[in-house]
Amino acid sequence: MQSFDNNLKTILMKRKNLRNFLLIGSVACVAASCSGIKSKQVLVTSESGDVLKKHENVVFQKRQASGEKLVVSVDLNDKRQVINGIGTSLTESSAFVLACLPVEKRQELLQEIFGEKGANFAIVRTHIGACDFSIEGKYSLAEVDGDVMLEHFSLDRDKEGFDKEKYPHIVDAAYDLYPFMKDVAAIRKNQSDNEYRIVASAWTAPAWMKDNKSYFEPGYGGSLLKEYYQVYADYLVKYLEAYKQEGIDFWGITPCNEPQGNGGQWESMEFTPHSQAEFIGKYMGPTLEKSGFGGLKLLAFDQNTYEMPEWAHVIYADPDANKYTDGMAVHWYAHTLHPFADIMNEIHNAYPDKIIMHSEGCIDNLGLPAWSDDPMVDKEGFKESGWFKNDDFWWNCNATDFAYTTPSPWWDYKFHPKYVPTHRYARFIIEGINNWLTGFIDWNIILDKDGGPNHANNFCGAPIMIDTETKDIYFTPAYHVLKQLSRTIRPGDVALHAVSSDGENKDNLFVSATINQKGEVVVNMLNIIKEPITFDLKLGEYVATVTAPANSLQTIVVKLP
Repeated sequence: MQSFDNNLKTILMKRKNLRNFLLIGSVACVAASCSGIKSKQVLVTSESGDVLKKHENVVFQKRQASGEKLVVSVDLNDKRQVINGIGTSLTESSAFVLACLPVEKRQELLQEIFGEKGANFAIVRTHIGACDFSIEGKYSLAEVDGDVMLEHFSLDRDKEGFDKEKYPHIVDAAYDLYPFMKDVAAIRKNQSDNEYRIVASAWTAPAWMKDNKSYFEPGYGGSLLKEYYQVYADYLVKYLEAYKQEGIDFWGITPCNEPQGNGGQWESMEFTPHSQAEFIGKYMGPTLEKSGFGGLKLLAFDQNTYEMPEWAHVIYADPDANKYTDGMAVHWYAHTLHPFADIMNEIHNAYPDKIIMHSEGCIDNLGLPAWSDDPMVDKEGFKESGWFKNDDFWWNCNATDFAYTTPSPWWDYKFHPKYVPTHRYARFIIEGINNWLTGFIDWNIILDKDGGPNHANNFCGAPIMIDTETKDIYFTPAYHVLKQLSRTIRPGDVALHAVSSDGENKDNLFVSATINQKGEVVVNMLNIIKEPITFDLKLGEYVATVTAPANSLQTIVVKLP
């Protein structure tokens, strides 16, 4: 009988403990449901003065989105393209401006741009031989006419530095593109986040390989002679080999920059879609492969997104070219507002195994007068001013481009209205990533206060602009926007698809989402109006009410169960 009583007490005690456990668990679940999941970080860069400033975290709960406001939904199961990174470009003009700084100040600046505590740019582009952003231009790395064996190929032009007597603001006469590339590679290597990807593009072959025997001439940049297709492929490989011997490896390469030409304004070389397909399939691709560079990303085209379809269809239809081509490189110059999401979707859907990579974009034609006498041109509004040390310029509709109000048979000037520089950067990246873009590379990371120097007088805005005389450094709002996006969208992250409901401010809010290698969802949003936008952000079954501050880029990072 006593044994029975003891057993009964034990059973009753276990029931009590189980009841208490279930009660505590139930309370905990209710508490978790009520408190929700708090974001890990909210960052804001805005016209009001915030620069990657931490804002109050938002709370996600399992609930229905409100039917009274805009809803942005992210499908956590719709994992899309792998991100290649957000980055910038290393040019001779940037190296020149850096050579105007004291060495210690230069190194501090490079740490801010490429170090993991700064913008942490992990992907860059550079030029093979001269480009418009070379100081004197009109050179290649194989200048000896008829040297088909490329015995005289040399990196000396990347290493020669700048003459202090000719350029009095130079501090370090030995600094040039080569030491610039070495400095950046060293910074990337000597840190825990050491992913580093370099894309190389030649603006032109050596002049002696071209039909016009010139780097460029008014109206025409020239074309590569068929007899030199193999020699030019060898030239590109020589470049890769030469830098590899210096400890610098490349991630990607394009056949040439802007193969549709630029009207002979600076170095260029023209291909047609068919001739580029032949060059890739029969010469460049096989030469890269047999030389040990078959793992590089070979990106075709390298010009404006708007014109990509013809090039993609022709090159991918060629079996040899298709075999070697990893994707298309695109630029943003065909429209100052829209990144042509429809075209990116069209090309991705047709060729889902190929990537689309933005390889160049900048605030072009900065401060230059109208070049056309057409009466339709807004000559007064065409020329910008007041961009240096003036954040207002970058956060408002002050920038124009080469085609602003300028009719031409080559473009629709309605695609080129005035625009807000910070919006152009953020929108092209955010809307691009939401529509299959794998990465974004800006043009010159640094220029002087006028947007140069360069031999083509092709002045452009840059994320960082420096007075080479006073050594005053200006981090533009465009730099802060790129920095925020680079720090929160990393190589290897995966894009998720974001969709906005119909409703007020749908066209004023641009949103992209990625999932990083920690399993965190990162949502970047651009509000292009002067008022806050409040909306419901739906991540799978979790919803938070979010306010995007006026005229801002906001990033929300959250780890969901």
